[in-house]
Amino acid sequence: MAKKSPGGTRATVALSDAGVEFTLHAYDHDPRAESFGLEAAEALGLAPERVLKTLIASVDGRLTVAVVPVSGQLDLKALARVVGGSRAQLADRGDAERATGYVAGGMSPLGQRRRLATVVDESALAHPTVYVSAGRRGLDLELAPADLVRLTDASTARIGRPAG
Repeated sequence: MAKKSPGGTRATVALSDAGVEFTLHAYDHDPRAESFGLEAAEALGLAPERVLKTLIASVDGRLTVAVVPVSGQLDLKALARVVGGSRAQLADRGDAERATGYVAGGMSPLGQRRRLATVVDESALAHPTVYVSAGRRGLDLELAPADLVRLTDASTARIGRPAG
C-alpha cells in the first residue's frame, strides 16, 4: 500500500494517487553539500548506483528530463540521440525550476508541474528499488524502477556515464 505523508509533495501525492508502493526516507540535508545526490546516498547508507538524480536538459530547445545514477554523469550526446535530437545541454536552472515546480537539489521526476519527455538510465532497472528525490532537499523516496518508468512515461537507455 502506498504511504502518504502529512504535507506530502507533488511527487508523493502522484504516487499515492496512482496506488504505487513507495517508502519515504528523510535525512539531514547540508546546504553546503557539493552533490545533493551523493549526500543522500551517504546519509541513507546506500550504494550511489541506486540513488538517481533528476536533471533537466534542453534538447534542440525542448526541455527533457534525464534520470541517472548519482555515481555518474549525464551523457548529453546519448540523451540527444535517444530523444531524436541533435544537441543537448543542461537547461537553465530557472527554466528547469519553472517547468518542474521543484528547486534544484530537490527535483523529482514525479509530479512535475509540466509533463516533459523523460529518459531513465537503463542501469536503474538492475535494482529491485531505486531512490529519487521526493520533491524537496533532504527527502528521498524509494520505489520500484518499473513504477518510476511507467509513471513518468519514460523511455530507458544508456544515458549515464562514469564520473570523471
